[in-house]
Order: sequence, then C-alpha cells, then structure tokens
Amino acid sequence: MKHAIRKLTFVFGAASLLLSGIALAADGPGLTRDKVAAWLEVYEEAWETLDADKAAALFTEDATYRDNPYADPYQGRRGIREYWTMVTSDQRDVDFSYEVLSVSGNTGIAHWHSEFTQKSSGSGVVLDGIFVLEFTPDSLCRTLKEWWHLQVNPAEE
Repeated sequence: MKHAIRKLTFVFGAASLLLSGIALAADGPGLTRDKVAAWLEVYEEAWETLDADKAAALFTEDATYRDNPYADPYQGRRGIREYWTMVTSDQRDVDFSYEVLSVSGNTGIAHWHSEFTQKSSGSGVVLDGIFVLEFTPDSLCRTLKEWWHLQVNPAEE
C-alpha cells in the first residue's frame, strides 16, 4: 500500500510540475498575462471615461472588432472609434473589471464584467463577457472577439 501511495504522489507531483511548466511557457518572452492586463487597464480607462479615441488607439489601423458573431466586424481604428462613440453615448457611471484567463502565442483570453447606467432611461445595465484578443508584437490588438450576456435593471420610480 505504501508503494502505491508513493507512486501516486510521484505521478501527481510530476503532473503538477509539468502543468506549471506549461503555464510558465505560455507567459514566455512574447505575449504575457501582464501585457494583456496592461492592455485591459487602458481599455478599462477608456470605457470608464467614455473615451472612444483612447479605445481606438489600443488597436492596429487594420484591426477587426467583433461584438456579435453574426454581424460584420467593425473595421480599423476609425470603425472602432465610431462603434465606441455610438455604444457609449447612452452610458454613465461605468464600472469595468476583468480577469486574464489564458495566454497562448499572440492570443489572450479574458473574462470581463461591466456595470453602468443608461442616461436615457436611468436603467442599470450589467454585462458579463469573454474577450478573445489577438495582439501584435507591439501590444496593439489586431482582432477582438467578444461574447457577452446582458441584464437590464429598470430604473426605480
């Protein structure tokens, strides 16, 4: 029995070392969790201040921004700026948070959460989503794909 326990301990220990090595390799010299988090920090500032120019500056000139898998993506910084100007025009008191889930190659995946109030109705909006972000070596986003769920809480009378 002791032999079986030692063998099982060795197997779990080896698996743990292997998995930690894979996690370290994913954060190698290219894209890292810290770089994705730094990008998301600026994204957070842009959204919370409703700054479409700051948001657009996070992307390459030829970037694509896909907020809906069934619609054409917004194209380039200009398209992203126009999209952001439109969608944030009815928002106030935005609170955005995120967690970097994974980094592999030049792609980062993050879970994000946002809450804000609609200016027009006073309703509270809660969004919860996932980003898949493809980056260039200079930490600009080339491709953004997102999936999210929405909850609207009507304004109190």
